[in-house]
Amino acid sequence: MPESLKQLGTNFSAWDWAIVAVYLAGTVAIGIYVNRYIRSMADYMVAGRSLRSFLGIATMIGTELGLITVMYSAQRGFSGGFAAFHIGLVAGVVTLIVGLTGFIVVPLRAMGVMTIPEFYERRFGRGVRVLGGLLLAGAGILNMGLFLKAGAYFVAGLTGLTDPTAVNIVMTVLIALVLFYTILGGMVSVVITDYIQFVVLSLGMLLSCFLAVRYLGWSQIVETVKTVHGDAGFNPLNAKGFGPSYIVWQIFVAGLVSCAVWQTAVMRACAAESVQVVKRLYAWSSIGFLIRFLIPQFLGICALAYFWQHPVGREIFFTPEGTPIKDVEHAEITMMAMPLLLAHILPVGLIGLVGAGMLAAFMSTHDSYLLCWSSVLVHDVINPATGGRLSTRKRLLLARILVFLIGAFLLAWSLWYPLEQGLWEYMAVSGAIYYVGAFVLLLGGLYWPRASRTGAYLALGCGTMAVFGLSWPCKQLSRAIVGLGIVESAEIREQHVILAVTGSALLAMVVGSLLFPDRRNAENAKS
Repeated sequence: MPESLKQLGTNFSAWDWAIVAVYLAGTVAIGIYVNRYIRSMADYMVAGRSLRSFLGIATMIGTELGLITVMYSAQRGFSGGFAAFHIGLVAGVVTLIVGLTGFIVVPLRAMGVMTIPEFYERRFGRGVRVLGGLLLAGAGILNMGLFLKAGAYFVAGLTGLTDPTAVNIVMTVLIALVLFYTILGGMVSVVITDYIQFVVLSLGMLLSCFLAVRYLGWSQIVETVKTVHGDAGFNPLNAKGFGPSYIVWQIFVAGLVSCAVWQTAVMRACAAESVQVVKRLYAWSSIGFLIRFLIPQFLGICALAYFWQHPVGREIFFTPEGTPIKDVEHAEITMMAMPLLLAHILPVGLIGLVGAGMLAAFMSTHDSYLLCWSSVLVHDVINPATGGRLSTRKRLLLARILVFLIGAFLLAWSLWYPLEQGLWEYMAVSGAIYYVGAFVLLLGGLYWPRASRTGAYLALGCGTMAVFGLSWPCKQLSRAIVGLGIVESAEIREQHVILAVTGSALLAMVVGSLLFPDRRNAENAKS
């Protein structure tokens, strides 16, 4: 963390710390209270499938509008300007289409499954379910591996805690609180805290945007983006910015995957009261999926404009030539821009409310993800592997133990792993280890009767190749291509790897299914 960050200061006061403490204590109390309602795995995993439209919409947006979302979206806005808005646009449009058509999510809810790997078993067999569950949980845990790091940088920027030891202590306390009420309350506590967080964070972020525009002025914000990013700051098709291949990738990952394939979102569909509620849930949630990207991205753009004019901030966030420092080389620094902006423009009291909302969002996302991955490991890996003989009591105990173990791993991984690419890109790539294969299995299993077990195994295997989209493998692939003398220079980016892997998985499903068809009738396998 640059030493010059200490010179920037913060408006965060003792009153703000008090607001944060009271808010977080209330969320833990909720976890203790709702424990009395947990009597089965369905209660623990999907809240007894009792979510109705309004609460379902709030909890889905609440989970997806976590602190990690705010941090990576703000980083994209800072590094990409207004062109980054295309991510939110495609997320909103695709989610609306899913809501209107019921694509993927309605058949899953109609089948009554609690997880996507449970669908794998009904369609392709138990072995596919166990493998799919392992990949889902493994990729999901790796995906959330930097949540704590992002939270640490948010706390440091907002409160002025630049001492790494103090920041790590705060984050350890936060993950302990998350583990406590998630272990006790399961999905019931997740739904309730998501709803509260949704209300508080929405109001806080809207106020932050209003104050940022009032402080900076709209014309200054636009002019700064024009000066710093040029046309690439407004046009996502510009090759110097995002480029066409990146947009195609976002239609897939920010749009379809995030709402219809990613397990934490699908769990809301599985928890819905009926198929009709699922459609309404997704149709209305499309607005939230749009806004959850746009508002933080706009705050990132405001941070760009603010620190462009700030003498100390300009030294931290920009090169001597006047361009933003690159995420690939300084990703952990560019994450600090948005919280530092809030620390400077928000008054005492409001900064505490926003901080409490953001930290609650941090906890909200963690509880949903921890619950999701632990439940998948128990429900889709351990229980099927033991012949489905585990009692409800043993499954609940295992799920709670796994929540704790996953939380411990996340703490260690966040402290150890160096971030060498944009936070959003890291999450989209690590999640692809699961979602590439899952998308192909859902597409083939639900809509192509000839999809076979062999094709499913091959597609899942191809999906694991997405790991080459992480920063270090991408660099090695680029060097290897240049070393072969094929081209003089090459830059393999994350989207190139994931799109290629997705195409390979689709091909593997088709070829494997045609060459090695299942003996049983695929239609009967759905029932």
